[in-house]
Amino acid sequence: MKASKNSLSPTIQMRNSGFTLIELMVTIAVLAIIVGIAAPSISTQLANQRVKSTTATLANALKEAKAESIIRRQNVTLSYNNTSTPKMITVTTPDSKTIANYSYNVKSTITDSESKNPITFEPSKRVESTVYTICDENAAATPRQVSISKLANISIINSGSC
Repeated sequence: MKASKNSLSPTIQMRNSGFTLIELMVTIAVLAIIVGIAAPSISTQLANQRVKSTTATLANALKEAKAESIIRRQNVTLSYNNTSTPKMITVTTPDSKTIANYSYNVKSTITDSESKNPITFEPSKRVESTVYTICDENAAATPRQVSISKLANISIINSGSC
């Protein structure tokens, strides 16, 4: 047997009609505490993702520069610019003809170990060994490094300091 709402007394109808103001305030307070705890973790994860993305972009640009130097049988230069907007990695030929441009996140920064910007790949698969460090403006982010050996082997390392 189902009791209809109309058959209930007005006092019982008022008690079951919705949330009280106190219940709503407690729920909002609990949500605010949870968001306050989670926000720093989320911003660090976003910064780590930016570093990871910029690292992958730099590694791809280095691999393309290496391949283009072999295919074209001429030196190919890679340079990066941390001051432009958008920030760019550029691959060029000796006569300054642009082969490729790669943009990376404005909050990321690329630095190299020995200030060898630009770096030149030779068709004989040789290059000056260099270690690039990628950092984010969020200091909590974990920096990454891209290292290039003298034989133009490119590897990514999860370390470094900004």
